[in-house]
Amino acid sequence: MTAIIQTIDTPDGAFTILADDEQRVLASGWTADRDEILGRLAATGRPSDVRPGKTDAADAALAYYGGDLAAIDAVRVAQSGTQMQLRGWAALRRIEAGDPLTYTGFAAALGQPGAVRAAASICARNAPALFVPCHRVLRTDGTLGGFAWGLDVKESLLAREAAA
Repeated sequence: MTAIIQTIDTPDGAFTILADDEQRVLASGWTADRDEILGRLAATGRPSDVRPGKTDAADAALAYYGGDLAAIDAVRVAQSGTQMQLRGWAALRRIEAGDPLTYTGFAAALGQPGAVRAAASICARNAPALFVPCHRVLRTDGTLGGFAWGLDVKESLLAREAAA
């Protein structure tokens, strides 16, 4: 598989998007390091060829940062995982901007209220960050919890969404 990679500037720093030949986002995050983005994918799911280019998702990310928080909702992604992971990633896309869930609430939304650790794992394994908004899940006490791209980025995204 050949993939396209593009890095854009955002208020939260460099943001890199890796998309397949159908413009579906495979992985993304706040880094300019290509290897860090590729490392978000399982070895078996990594593209054999990566070339710089223009991704459709870059326009959506820039629109998001410009105040159109819904711009990321229509971006297509391609993720592979277990049935529970796929259900979880789909559920993350349904969390409204400005209305985050706790990990407990996220587990309940998956129909498995006791599976809080599994819910957290789904967030941790989410490769197309921003477009599958795992940053919208918080610890039960309301604190930020973890985020692959740093708590400062998570806090910034949540603040941007709360203000809208």
